[in-house]
Amino acid sequence: MTFAEILARQFSLSQYAEFFIRVLIACVCGAAIGFERSKRLKEAGIRTHIIVCCAAALTMIVSKYGFADLVGPDGAGMYGTKGTDPARLAAQIIGGVSFLGAGIIFRNGNSIKGLTTAAGIWATAGIGLAIGAGMYVIGIFTTAVVAAIQILMHKFTIGVDSMVVGRMHCVVSNSAEFRKALNEYVDEHGMQILEVKIDMMEDGSAAYDLTLRMRHDVTVNDLSEFLESVGDVRDVSFELGI
Repeated sequence: MTFAEILARQFSLSQYAEFFIRVLIACVCGAAIGFERSKRLKEAGIRTHIIVCCAAALTMIVSKYGFADLVGPDGAGMYGTKGTDPARLAAQIIGGVSFLGAGIIFRNGNSIKGLTTAAGIWATAGIGLAIGAGMYVIGIFTTAVVAAIQILMHKFTIGVDSMVVGRMHCVVSNSAEFRKALNEYVDEHGMQILEVKIDMMEDGSAAYDLTLRMRHDVTVNDLSEFLESVGDVRDVSFELGI
């Protein structure tokens, strides 16, 4: 018996070709979404998205067609197959990908990272299921929509998406004057103080550790100019985009 005859026992060669095409298209769709994440140096890049989309497509194909031998030639269910629900296999993809997404999300102080990437992986799995089911148009269309949203929403940010969290440490000689200047600067630039820690030192100066939410366009130079305008400030350090 030839290899082609072995394959044809359950599916024809044209059907296998269709399955291969679905998996390949799913890989392309996953790569399209992962490319944008990879350019931004996110935790899950092109490879992760390709694997998720490819595996989801494979699972959907197995879910739809892998149980064809449970039905006899006359269309009647074979012994022991009553109540079989092949769709449950595809349904487990959503739950399984949720665990993968949870591993990408992490908290760093007052900042939470990885939400967009995790949501993108979840969407990629859905796209893989659609491609695996043979719904090419809706799968490719959703790929274009998700990729466009990720690209455009980084260029045209709204609300909290336009903000980053940063930390600033400094030691000031006049704490009262610094607090007044800091509050004015925060109000003027639309910032938000998330956390502040003040340690009074023996020489009367105060060490400030601040966690701020600020706009993306605020730079280290902007913060340095503010501190220089206050007066006697030393031991300055910044950490932006945490």
